[in-house]
Amino acid sequence: MSLFGSLYSGVSGLGAQSRAMSMISDNVANVNTTAYKGAMAQFSNLVTGNNASQSYSPGGVRSIAKLTIANQGLIQNSNSPTDAAISGAGFFVVNSLPDGTGEQVYTRAGSFSPDFLGNLRTPSGQFLQGWQLDANENVVDVNNVETVNVGIVAGLATATNEVRIGANLSADQLDHVGAYAVGDMADGTVEPQFSRNVQVYDSLGRPQTLTMGYLKTAANTWQSEIYAADPTVVTAGAVPLASGTVTFNGDGSLATNAFDGLAVAIDWAAATGAEDSTITFDLGAVDETNGLTQFASPTNVVFVQQNGAEVGELNGVSINDEGYVVASFTNGQERKLYQLPLATFANPAGLGPRSGNVFAQTDQSGEFNLRVAGRGGAGVLAPSALEAANVDLAEEFTKMIVTQRAY
Repeated sequence: MSLFGSLYSGVSGLGAQSRAMSMISDNVANVNTTAYKGAMAQFSNLVTGNNASQSYSPGGVRSIAKLTIANQGLIQNSNSPTDAAISGAGFFVVNSLPDGTGEQVYTRAGSFSPDFLGNLRTPSGQFLQGWQLDANENVVDVNNVETVNVGIVAGLATATNEVRIGANLSADQLDHVGAYAVGDMADGTVEPQFSRNVQVYDSLGRPQTLTMGYLKTAANTWQSEIYAADPTVVTAGAVPLASGTVTFNGDGSLATNAFDGLAVAIDWAAATGAEDSTITFDLGAVDETNGLTQFASPTNVVFVQQNGAEVGELNGVSINDEGYVVASFTNGQERKLYQLPLATFANPAGLGPRSGNVFAQTDQSGEFNLRVAGRGGAGVLAPSALEAANVDLAEEFTKMIVTQRAY
C-alpha cells in the first residue's frame, strides 16, 4: 500500500459526495418545476484486489444518479383548460419541431398553450403530439401522431340529422271531405287540418324550414306529408319529401306509423350551396304515447326536438379526462379534434433526461407503446390540473446537511 493510494481513495470520496450535492442542488432548484422528477445519489464502494492477506490496498467510492421518474407527484388544480396531469404511468408525446420531424421525446409536464399558429406547446417549446380525428371523431391512424393544432377550425356548423316530435291529433277532428292525392298538401291543393313548421339546419349552418302537414281521411286514420315551406330551396320543388299514413288504436295510441324512424333524403337546391341532407324523423313507436297520439282533446304540439346548429365561432379549447382535445363554439356545439396518447415504457427509470423537462427513449427504457389514457396500464388524465415536482424539500435539506458533513 502506498500513501498515494490512500490519498486518491479520499479524493474519490470527495468526488462522490460532490456529485451527490449536485443532485440535491438540482432537486432544490426545481422544487417548483412542473412534474420534475428528482435524482438521488446511490453509493457503491470500489475494492482493489489484494494478493497478500497482510496488506490492504484502498479502493474508493462512487455515486450513481438514480432518477425517480416512476414516483408520482402531487396533482394540483390549474386555471388553464389546456393543462392536464397524468395520474399513474405514462408520458405525453412531444416533438421538437411542429412538422413532427424533430426528436420525439416524452414529458409528464402537461402545461400546454397555443402559439400564434394554434400549435399546443410546452413552456420549453416542445410541440404536443396527438392522434388526429376525422369528421366522425374517430382516430385516423393509431400508428401516426402529429402536432396538435387548435387553429384548424375557426367555426363550425352542424347539419340536422334527427327530428323528434310529440303531438296530439284531435280525435274530434272531422274527416276531410273530397279527394286527396299525395302531394296535395305540399302544392297547396288541399289545406292540411294541422301543420307544424320545423326549423332544421343545412350543412352550411343556414336555417331551413320544413313543414309537416296532417289530414284526417277516415276514423283513426291520418295522411301526412313532409315538405319544404319554401319549395325553391329543394330540387324536388313542391313534391313532398315524404308522405305516408298514420293510424291510431281505440285507446289513442299509435297503431301504424309510416314515419317511425323514417330517413328523409333532402337535395338542397344548387343555389343554397349546401350538401344534401338525410334527416331521420322520430314520431313515436307503435303502441307508445311519447310521440303522436289521438285523444279527444284539441290538437297541440307537446315538443319538437331537433339537432344541428347554425354557424358558431371558436370560443375555447380544452383537454378532457379521456385525452380528447375539444373545441367549443358559440353555438353551443363541441367538436373533438385530437386524442392524446400516453407513451408507456417497460422501464421508465431508464429514460434519458433532456433539458426542458423531457425524457428520451434509451436502450434501458425499452421501446415506447402508445396507449389510450386509462387503458392498457396507462394512467388516467386529470383535466385542468398539473403534476407537482416529486421532491420533498425538507428531505433534500436533510440530505444536504449529511452530504456536507461527509464532504
